[in-house]
Amino acid sequence: MNDMHQDGLKDSEVERDLAFAIEAARAAGQRAMLLREAGRWEGKTLADVGDNACDGFLQGFIQGRYPEDGILSEETVDSPERLAHQRAWIVDPLDGTKEYSQLRDDWAVHVALTVAGACALAAVALPSQDRVLWGVALEGRERHGLDGAGTLLSGDSPAANPPRVAISRSHTPPWVEKFVAGLGGETRPAGSAGNKVAMLLTGEADVYVHKVGLKEWDTCAPETVARSLGWHVCKLGGDAHVYNRPDPKNHELVVCRPAAREGVLAALAAAGALD
Repeated sequence: MNDMHQDGLKDSEVERDLAFAIEAARAAGQRAMLLREAGRWEGKTLADVGDNACDGFLQGFIQGRYPEDGILSEETVDSPERLAHQRAWIVDPLDGTKEYSQLRDDWAVHVALTVAGACALAAVALPSQDRVLWGVALEGRERHGLDGAGTLLSGDSPAANPPRVAISRSHTPPWVEKFVAGLGGETRPAGSAGNKVAMLLTGEADVYVHKVGLKEWDTCAPETVARSLGWHVCKLGGDAHVYNRPDPKNHELVVCRPAAREGVLAALAAAGALD
């Protein structure tokens, strides 16, 4: 039986690739935890050791299993060779290295598969929280799950009042305060883009916005899981993201419930975030 879909992935391939993404994110996260628990390094050295170890593992794991796919990783020198591939894995071996090195729990491992520049499936591991969020964002085949404590919320779930806005612990330009005030919201500072998106999906926050400093590996896996649950993801002006591009900069990110989209985008414009 031919189960090929318009997106070019068979159902059997989706199951195989999803299981791989979950396994890869979880295993990389476990390695990072063991290195941190060893107590041999601290500060920036610990961050570098964890980053390099997780990247080396993911590079070998992906290339060994999927030698015909492209790979984009934060910790490996980029190559235009990946652009020739319809399928590309986009990974962040350690999202939130500062938090990781500070022995906090708000850091993540991202493993995502894109097909023709679009989100297909992904896993976001939160190793210090013993959780892995995963999702398939292919149209008509959306599904999701959470391994570990908690419950996932869909994009049509009720929002808190006042809305809770996940923001960076270290990067809060003036427009952020204006934006939160415009929404009548409250801030929830945290590290790691993956962790902050997970806060929305598990009911700890309602909106996440970020303007500068993100790359495709920061946003791809969290966006994929969010989309699998029916949350809205876009740039600050409302445009959609496209992945596996020549320049991996992907500065802008908005994650919110679809019902809140217009209000969030209007508040961003009013706060000067588009200037």
